[in-house]
Amino acid sequence: MNHLELFAGIGGFRRALELLEQDRIMEFKSVGFSEIDTKAVTTYKVCYNLDKDETEFGDIVKFTADKNNILSLKPFNLLTAGFPCQAFSMMGHQKGFDEDRGQMFFRIVDILTTLGERKPKYLLLENVKNLYTHDKKRSYKRIKTELENLGYTVYDDIFNTSDFCLPQNRNRLYIFATSEKILDGILFNFSAEAIKHHFKSKIQICGCPKYNNVLDILSKCVDDKYYLSDKIKPTILSDGSKGYKSNSEINLLIARPLTASMHKMHRACQDNYFSKRFIESSGKVNDASGMSKEDICKLSLRRITLEEAFMLQGFPKDFVQKAKAAGVNDGSLYKQAGNAVSVNVIYAIILYLIDNKVIKDD
Repeated sequence: MNHLELFAGIGGFRRALELLEQDRIMEFKSVGFSEIDTKAVTTYKVCYNLDKDETEFGDIVKFTADKNNILSLKPFNLLTAGFPCQAFSMMGHQKGFDEDRGQMFFRIVDILTTLGERKPKYLLLENVKNLYTHDKKRSYKRIKTELENLGYTVYDDIFNTSDFCLPQNRNRLYIFATSEKILDGILFNFSAEAIKHHFKSKIQICGCPKYNNVLDILSKCVDDKYYLSDKIKPTILSDGSKGYKSNSEINLLIARPLTASMHKMHRACQDNYFSKRFIESSGKVNDASGMSKEDICKLSLRRITLEEAFMLQGFPKDFVQKAKAAGVNDGSLYKQAGNAVSVNVIYAIILYLIDNKVIKDD
């Protein structure tokens, strides 16, 4: 099946489809991708075997401004997109469609509208959980109506990455849309619970990574640069800041959600930190348990490494080495991991849809 990946980042959808193909579930071929971040494009290109005839969009706004560009695309039946979420995120200004980034969904609509009868049969879109309730649910209702007006039946649910063998509490809205009629007799329930159950029933034959908790990912020997200075520890151990209050914790077995800005600063109750003894004891000793914040500050604490961040999203750690060899810096790689879609969630959704004969090969 031919596939177009929009707002690709480092190719989380593509990686999931690669794994499905390796597991002999279905064959997929990429006809193109869009991504405006040049560093992410570099990572994408060195980590995947691109065909010479794939279309690289670059700036999707410029690409879709000329309908001839859209019409020149090779036929495809699966469109995926983790379209920009900052306009709807609780961590942003929540301006929604009033912000340029909130308008990116309509570039997808431009492609579908221009293709007309050639538009893809299947769409799988990802965004932050808050999109579902943003502006009293009016934003999501607009998205759903736009897709329905184009002839799609729309399904949605909130999925948590931690339910799919990636130890990260990351709740995201996934939207599946199809222009195909669901045949009578097909038992089809697009819900996180049903898809999680199906994924767990097939886990032994799935080629995607499988981690029970962060200890399956955390390395016992890392560079000193990942350890925190005594100066920064009180900041990351405070119970929130600037009106945001929470209970800061370290040594969490299921990580907090990775963010695009985790490379910029240490934030109380939002980033992930672990004590050296906790890691070296494989979790048998949680030396922070019962300690005061002052005593925890005396512990040897570190943040997650680049490789660990990629693994928490379901990517192989060699993606980091390949990207670094191509000149991508650490800050950009942390951003790419935080922006990525979780590979295992995509794998599980597509696997469920194929096994239930909702997605059928060309």
